[in-house]
Amino acid sequence: MQMAKVVPEVYKAVLALEIAAKKGLDPALVELVKIRASQINHCAFCIDMHTKDAVAAGESVERIVLLPAWEESRHFYTEKELAAIELTEAVTVLTDGFVPDEVYEKAAKHFEERELAQLIAVIATINVWNRIGVTTRLVPGRYTPGTYKA
Repeated sequence: MQMAKVVPEVYKAVLALEIAAKKGLDPALVELVKIRASQINHCAFCIDMHTKDAVAAGESVERIVLLPAWEESRHFYTEKELAAIELTEAVTVLTDGFVPDEVYEKAAKHFEERELAQLIAVIATINVWNRIGVTTRLVPGRYTPGTYKA
């Protein structure tokens, strides 16, 4: 199913949320968040897309490859990035309960209030895209960076 064609108003609404959410945030950080959430959600299409976008934007392959094991490879990421990655995991895996206070507080220490609100929106948005991608069986491997300008 191609939701952009079937329900273009829904697709455009999610895209508008994504554009608003990431405005002013560090693009490298945004891609790391999108990749990590997509890994957790097993969205192969989004992993393919965002790793390619990250590499095209200058992100190192090493940092992308080590992202699933960020806790053991902390020295590759800034404290701010680590706080964002940890918050991404907590927001994405809500089946474990609420976002722990210490995770939220750590993120709040590294992000101004507006940035934190945008980061939460970026995490929420990639989770929406992941659920669309996984449910509609989007096929990875065909994406070229810049195909979907947002």
